[in-house]
Formats: sequence, structure tokens, C-alpha cells
Amino acid sequence: MNPALAVNNLCARLGELEILTGVDLEVPFGEIHALMGPNGSGKSTLSHVLMGKPEYVATGSAEVDGVPILGLAVHERARLGLFEAFQYPVEVPGVTLDELIAEMGEASGNGGFATRVATASDRLRMDPFRTRPINLGLSGGEKKRSEMFQLAVATPKITILDEIDSGLDIDAVREVAALVESLRSETLGVLIITHYSRILRYMSPDRIHVMLRGRIVRSGGPELADDLEQSGYDELRRELGIPGVVASDPLANL
Repeated sequence: MNPALAVNNLCARLGELEILTGVDLEVPFGEIHALMGPNGSGKSTLSHVLMGKPEYVATGSAEVDGVPILGLAVHERARLGLFEAFQYPVEVPGVTLDELIAEMGEASGNGGFATRVATASDRLRMDPFRTRPINLGLSGGEKKRSEMFQLAVATPKITILDEIDSGLDIDAVREVAALVESLRSETLGVLIITHYSRILRYMSPDRIHVMLRGRIVRSGGPELADDLEQSGYDELRRELGIPGVVASDPLANL
């Protein structure tokens, strides 16, 4: 069986700046993996490259359920089963959540769509928000819940959750973590990108990966997140002989 996501020797540059330097990563169906790392390590660039942001030049390979995605348009990647939930979900005045979901239904062509929408709406308590403009006037936690609703309805094969704990208070972090766990299934792989281990305390990730300087330098079980919480990334840098990020580093915001 193919993994939900398979990345092999993925390199990427932005202009002359090389950011990803050979990423190897595999997320099987039914598992939740976390990608951790400090600012400037390349986590956001990895999500941008996988989603098809056009300004990045990428080499290597990336596959969703065995199908290569590099070189495909964003909508083609989405049709193959790739989904991203954003760190800062955008507000869309004039378009209701129900209108967006209806468009998703027309594009999916899958049977049972209406039942899936009703089930997810009830489970995630989304009924009060469905007739409102997308994310307009919602709290951070409500916006993330809306993203999880869209994820449940879309039924992708692999989802990238890009720092979904960013800007949330502790109660909202617990809620979002529970929502992610509630969506765990044998037909979905989940990759959570995060700086911190706090959201991982409220869920059961199967695997932790650490990225430094554009590549994954260590992978392990959930205990790896606890180790990082205790020692920080500097200890791992020293152990591996990797220089730290300085203020003038062009990678600092990537």
C-alpha cells in the first residue's frame, strides 16, 4: 500500500536561495505526524512546495498515494487528495461557508456528500456559522474549527496543518487537538507543522520529525517532542554540528 504522502530528496530554491536541501518524509494512511523545527528551518517552504506555490523551483519527488504531484497545478493536487489548513485562515466577505461547501460538492462528484456535510457539521458544531461569510468575525479557535469542517467534508488523502495552534489560547488548543484526533481514519494521513509541542500534548501523534537547515535531521516517537521541550533546538544543533540562525540569515522567515 502506498503511503498518503511520500517525499524523497526534495530540494527547493527561491531565486538563488536554496531552502530545502534534500527532504525525505513519509506519512502513512491512518497516522498523524508532526514536523517541528525553529524559524528558518524550511517547514513553511515544504508546505508551499507541496501545495504548488509557483515561485519555488523544486527537484526530487513528492507523491500523494503513489501519484507524483510536482509540476501539477494547485487544483490538480487538490483533486488528487492534498489539503492544507492554514496558520491564519483568510476571511472571505460575501461568500458564505455553505456556498463554499456547495462548490466543493460539485467539484467532488462523490456520492454521500450531503450526508458527510451533515455529519461533520453536527460533530463540529458548525450550524451557526454556515450561513455567515467565511471566517468573518470568528475567533481564532472558531476559524480553525471551520478549517477542520472543510477538511472533514473534503475527505482528502493527506492534509497539511500549518501551525494550526498559532495564536490560540490553551482552551482553543485543546479543542483543535481534539478535532484533529476526531478526524483520524485509515483513509487519511495528517502532517502537522508546529514550532512547539503544546498541541501535541493533547493528541497522540505517531511520529515526530525535526527539520533544521532545510532537511529532516531526526525522526522518532512522541517522546522526541518532549526531549525538544527540555533541551531546545540548540542542543540538537550542537550535537549535529549545525550552525544556528542569526538575525541576518536569509532563511530566518522561511
